[in-house]
Order: sequence, then C-alpha cells, then structure tokens
Amino acid sequence: MDRGGRRGRGRGGKRGARGHHREEDRDTHLSKSMSYVLRHGATQLGLQMGTDGFLFVEDLLAHPQFHVYKCEDIERVVATNDKQRFKLRSHPEDGRLQIRANQGHSVQVMDLELKPVLAGSPDCPAEAVHGSYLRNWPSIQHQGLSRMNRTHIHLACGLPGEDGVISGMRKNCDLAVFIDVPGALTDGIEFFWSENGVLLTAGDAEGKLLPKYFTRALRLKPTRSILPLQ
Repeated sequence: MDRGGRRGRGRGGKRGARGHHREEDRDTHLSKSMSYVLRHGATQLGLQMGTDGFLFVEDLLAHPQFHVYKCEDIERVVATNDKQRFKLRSHPEDGRLQIRANQGHSVQVMDLELKPVLAGSPDCPAEAVHGSYLRNWPSIQHQGLSRMNRTHIHLACGLPGEDGVISGMRKNCDLAVFIDVPGALTDGIEFFWSENGVLLTAGDAEGKLLPKYFTRALRLKPTRSILPLQ
C-alpha cells in the first residue's frame, strides 16, 4: 500500500508539471503568433496597424487566431519575455491598450522609437556582434551580412550571457560575426538603438554590411574558436 501511495503522489507531481509545461507552451505559442503578426502579418490578417507599429490589443484578441486568449495572457507574455520583444502602452488619446514589436519588422514601420548612434558618442560601441549559423559563413565571409527581408540587421553589444546583454541574438546561434561600428559609421552607414537595447542597422544601399567591417568571427559551438575572415 505504501508503494501504491508513493506511486500516486508521483503521478500527481507529474500532472502538476505537465500543467505548468502546458501553460509555458501556450505562452510560447502566443508569443510566436504575436511576433509574426506585429512584425510581418497584420495586413494579411486584416488588422489595422499604425505607422508607429502599434496595434490595439482588443483588435488582436477579436481575431479568430487569438480568441482563446485574454488581455492578461498578453500582459503576462510581454512581462515575462526575456528578450523584451514587445511593448504595451495606453493609447495617448483614448487610453485603449496597444501592443508593438520592438524590432524585427519586415513591414515598414515609420516611427519606431529608435535612437541614432553617433560616432564618438558614449553609447557608440567599438564593436557589435551579429549571431548567425556556420552554414551561412561561406556566403557571409564573401558577401557580408544582409538584412534579407527585414528592415534591419540585428546586432548585440556582446555575446549571450555576458553582463547586460539582453538580446539581439538567438540562443542556438553557432556563429558570431563582430562589426567595426565606428568604421561603418564613418562610411555613412546608420545604426540605431532599439528600445530594448538591440543595435539595428539597415546596412548600405543594398541592405548589407560588407566583410570589410568585420573585425573577427567566432565559431561558438561545440567550443569557441576563431574563424579566418578571408
């Protein structure tokens, strides 16, 4: 009987853990869905996004894709997102709740709150790092980094896990390419800080950061090692 009792408790514990995982999975799903809509897909879903990238939360929740969620689900996901991907605000005129993605847009957002980086200013980093994947290194090495279908190339001020580094790189990246920010600024390439501390650049006229701005490249996994630039 004692054995049965222990087994019963074990099952109960697992059920609790499963419930917790379900909530996490639900939040992850909501976060990914919101990222897609706010960065790329609002128009396809018939949602009206302002030129500042903000969308009314009530409009999002009224859409069939989001009708199973409540306002507190969205607030929780925004508050607990470790990369601070989203921003909530009350509309300045009527106080209705709005949400926006902080960066990563492929749709044109005119007035994201981006702070220009000026050469020689205290917040101008000597170098910044872009996370990618080793499979992309041959093309990056010769052609540079490209913003692809996004409005910006994302850069971090350091590698994940270093002090004060929130985001700007996916955790599963196995390639880090370091950029000479002052050198690129000198050539007229613009950089901006996003609200959540990610460094953004649209690159040159072709949407690229050429290899001449690379200071170094690192293989991150399985162990860190330096890659030759040329």
